[in-house]
Amino acid sequence: MPTKPKMPESFSKSVDHMADRAFAALDLDPGVASMIKACEAIIEVNFPVPIKGRLEIFTGWRATHSTHRLPAKGGLRFAPFVNQDEVEALAALMTYKCAIVDVPFGGSKGGLMIDPAKYDRDELQLITRRFARELIRKGFISPSTNVPAPDMGTGEREMAWIADTYKQLNPENLNYAACVTGKPVQHGGIAGRIEATGRGVVYVMREFFRHADDVKAAGMSGGLGGKRIVLQGLGNVGYHAGKLLQEEDKAKIIALIEKDGALINADGLPIQQVREYINAQKTIKGFPGAGFTENGSAVLEMECDILIPAALEAQITDENAGRINTKLIVEAANGPVTFEADEILRARNIAILPDALVNAGGVTVSYFEWIRNLSHIRFGRMERRYDEMRGEHLIAAMENVSQKQVPDWMRQEIVKGAAELDLVRSGLDDTMRHAYQELREVLRSNPKVNDYRTAAYVVAISKIARSYFDLGTY
Repeated sequence: MPTKPKMPESFSKSVDHMADRAFAALDLDPGVASMIKACEAIIEVNFPVPIKGRLEIFTGWRATHSTHRLPAKGGLRFAPFVNQDEVEALAALMTYKCAIVDVPFGGSKGGLMIDPAKYDRDELQLITRRFARELIRKGFISPSTNVPAPDMGTGEREMAWIADTYKQLNPENLNYAACVTGKPVQHGGIAGRIEATGRGVVYVMREFFRHADDVKAAGMSGGLGGKRIVLQGLGNVGYHAGKLLQEEDKAKIIALIEKDGALINADGLPIQQVREYINAQKTIKGFPGAGFTENGSAVLEMECDILIPAALEAQITDENAGRINTKLIVEAANGPVTFEADEILRARNIAILPDALVNAGGVTVSYFEWIRNLSHIRFGRMERRYDEMRGEHLIAAMENVSQKQVPDWMRQEIVKGAAELDLVRSGLDDTMRHAYQELREVLRSNPKVNDYRTAAYVVAISKIARSYFDLGTY
């Protein structure tokens, strides 16, 4: 497991400081600002689990930052350095993130202080199910009020265990599968969820490069093709984002930073091959065809066009922000740039696409999965064959009018009905594009806003404040 970085100040304070810029730009009443920033509820649970013949005590948290929309939504991470402040900060980010991408959820987050690598599958199942029972019984997991999802150290497997535990405790609840998202497809999950966060990162980057004036302001030109990228982290998010950028957008991943060092190749690293090497060797050291350095942190300062931190929070701080040598930072991780570092980078005119927008692909597709669970039908089931039939009729009409046969490739594209994965990707792309465009509109219309992060918070806080105002809660 990675080592917890030293935070210059608490993570939650850093998030609050970034939100304060938006409150100032919006001229909101200080009392309203305090209400929006405050975490509504947090629970700490301590519970025993028998492991190898003896009892171990585990500590976990679940924070509900906001219930202006229900359910509150946010991941559940298993890591040895999880703490209450981190959970509260991530819950706040979820509130803002959901508002930015117009997902009708409040914000929540959870964490269990554990190193998953130290336990086998059966032990992790016992621990996960017991943690789930503690949260369920105290009202912190429910399809209607609080819905976890995978995060660091958790995945489809853990979500399936939690869903099954909820079902056992609430056998009469027909919507039990909606108590978590990120489940295996065969157990109520949705196609495309695993890759959703990484794909969302790429969709935001593509939208950025569609706007030539934004690209020019960042000191670049053209599209993503050929851009030199330094990527930190080859976990779920970094892997899918890097793979897409390399294979579909023809960008070059010139450096990859992992917990045990960094790989460097000016011609580009083959992300799929690196991932397979890591899976087999448990390290990046020794990967053929690339230079290696144990000082991965220094590679964050490597000259490049785009820097994508996709690992942990607080990777760019006031200690190294002055040496960052990139034109654009794309925050695929949560909180990789501290508030102090953000101030330095803004002064240096380095563009930053903020985490609250960039990594919102996961919660967007989680929303699709939640809707699917409540509707009890997969997307496309009723209309797919109908769309194929209409496509056949269109082909027949074209051939009748033109007296020519439509080429096979064109026929296949026109006749094809959208599968669930097609619809998920379409919905994700539309969501990320629209969210970025909202940020651009704020940047153009509000003279007090001059960076993407503040614009993102302005978008989020405007929607949250409006929700409270409409409800008459202030």
